[in-house]
Amino acid sequence: MAVSPPSPDAPDPAPPRRRLRTAVWVVWAVAALALTVGLFTGRGGSSDSGGPPHAPPAVAPAASAAPAVPEAPSTSAAPQRSAGTEAGGLPRSRPVRLLIPKIAVDAPFTDLAIGRSGQLDPPPDDDINLVGWYAEGHSPGEAGTAIIAGHVDTKTSPAVFARLSELRKGDRFHVARADGSRATFVVDNSESFDKDHFPSERVYGDTPDAQVRLITCSGAYDRQARDYTENLVVFAHLA
Repeated sequence: MAVSPPSPDAPDPAPPRRRLRTAVWVVWAVAALALTVGLFTGRGGSSDSGGPPHAPPAVAPAASAAPAVPEAPSTSAAPQRSAGTEAGGLPRSRPVRLLIPKIAVDAPFTDLAIGRSGQLDPPPDDDINLVGWYAEGHSPGEAGTAIIAGHVDTKTSPAVFARLSELRKGDRFHVARADGSRATFVVDNSESFDKDHFPSERVYGDTPDAQVRLITCSGAYDRQARDYTENLVVFAHLA
């Protein structure tokens, strides 16, 4: 959609503080666009960046070698909220472990950064039980949108986010943080997006409250491109 540029004689309606926030958002949006392109493309030996894809484990609990135990929602008391949510989020703190009981995820974090190519580097593919977070962005639990990424599989086995598609609205997961706190998140919804039409603003846009996006590859595997055709995104908010 084309947007007409403002008249050179028109005053800038945004106060300095808002202009600064807008500038920060523009920088973050540029990094977000690079994230979609670079997160799982053509690096290393993981299947979601090259090599034969591996199907996720069977969904049926009876067939699972290590069945997940989802948390039972409380019906007799008000939902418990993480400390600090009254102010929109928790203080900034590095995440150290991701816990998703429903899909049996218990994984440490590694920092992700924008690489020399201008794209966000993916998590290392030599550890199938590892997730990454964009360390220059918001930390999980902090007000704003935090990004957590993980591989769906490797050349030899399913990886940490192989069962991410099983999460549904209302499911809960946790992030243990370096300050000793534990942030609990509630899933709002999950969607798969074609990588060529990824809605960057919707996924990475800044928010006044603490939210998280869990991201991995999904869709069909394109053997010529050595990549999956879609990204699965789980949207969640701080409980």
